Amino acid sequence: MSRTRRIGTTAGASLLAGAALLALSGCGKADMTKQASPFAAAKGTKSVTLSVQTWIGAQSNVAVATYLLEHELGYHVDTVQVDEIPAWDALSQGRVDAILEDWGHPDQEKRYVQDKKTITDGGGNGVTGHIGWFVPKYWADKHPEVTNWKNLNAVAKQLRTPESGDKGQLMDGSPSYVTNDKALVKNLGLDYQVVFAGSEAAQITQIQQFAKEKKPFLTYWYEPQWLFNQVPMVEVKLPKYTDACAQKGTKDPASIDCAYPTTPLKKFFNTEFAKSGGAASTFLKSFHWTKENQNEVSEMIAADGLTADEAAKRWVEKHPDVWQRWLPKN
Repeated sequence: MSRTRRIGTTAGASLLAGAALLALSGCGKADMTKQASPFAAAKGTKSVTLSVQTWIGAQSNVAVATYLLEHELGYHVDTVQVDEIPAWDALSQGRVDAILEDWGHPDQEKRYVQDKKTITDGGGNGVTGHIGWFVPKYWADKHPEVTNWKNLNAVAKQLRTPESGDKGQLMDGSPSYVTNDKALVKNLGLDYQVVFAGSEAAQITQIQQFAKEKKPFLTYWYEPQWLFNQVPMVEVKLPKYTDACAQKGTKDPASIDCAYPTTPLKKFFNTEFAKSGGAASTFLKSFHWTKENQNEVSEMIAADGLTADEAAKRWVEKHPDVWQRWLPKN
């Protein structure tokens, strides 16, 4: 996605560094493409800087990669939290070395991968992502009609909240996520108001509260996501996604009127790092796991309260058959 998506828990991310990156990428005046990791100047230090996105799945990728880079390959790893679009700017500038989970940003790919060539496609991370609208299974079981968008107006009154006023509430997460929801509501003629929870963490808390009280809700959500293990949800059928609809939406985002695509999630590297990043670059290129692997780490962090490092340690100890394939051969 240009994800329109995903927590308040960060995998060791530095908010100050993230803010600095935001300011840096927004100025557009200096050519930062030759800058390396802020730790690169330390003599003899093997260092990597990873961008950690705000959703828990991305944090899980970084947690495990960080643990293995540090404990198996002897690197110092720095992580910075930065929103999706500025993360591409930072990657191009060399302020971060890698993004381990991108949900599809064709404009940035064209600009930086194809045209400027300051960013290199790192291949898939093994996880397939999908964004959609979801309702709780306990509601869908009693009212299966709510799983089709054509019937949503009939239940809009049941989904009113103080934030949505006299319209039904469609709950989104962070305003920084790139979503089509406002356009979909308008173009499909739905009597709904998009309400932002503020973050993935806040959205999860609200979903859990609704579920505890067995209240109906309609939310923008995505897979993979560990919360499905605790709150089973059913996807609402939207008009079928087509390439033509996507192309129309690329030209005019306000015109989008179809479902979100299914997206193989990809990694991207600063080109200089991809070429000369040594064992770290080789390792990250090989980083490839499943949504079950990711959800296992995510749930330990978000639901069980483990630190990112402890969750990664437990996963690494349990799954050597998976991660040993990522290590450089020599």
